[in-house]
Amino acid sequence: MFSAVLAGPRVTVHLIRRLFASVLEAAETIPRIATALDEARATLHHLERLLSYVAEELPELADQLDRIRARMDQWEERPPRT
Repeated sequence: MFSAVLAGPRVTVHLIRRLFASVLEAAETIPRIATALDEARATLHHLERLLSYVAEELPELADQLDRIRARMDQWEERPPRT
């Protein structure tokens, strides 16, 4: 009977210890989450800069491709040399 009386407080202490350990574990992960979010933000910023650069260069690349195609068409239209 005496052990039955102590079982309640033991279970309560055990649950409080588990809760405290879980809270500490969660608190330890906050800096890692913050670091991961900072890295993701930096990556997104870099991608944004890269995509802006590509968007600026696309018209020039399209113009260069058009010039290359025109030259290729001229070469195809030339009569073969004999």
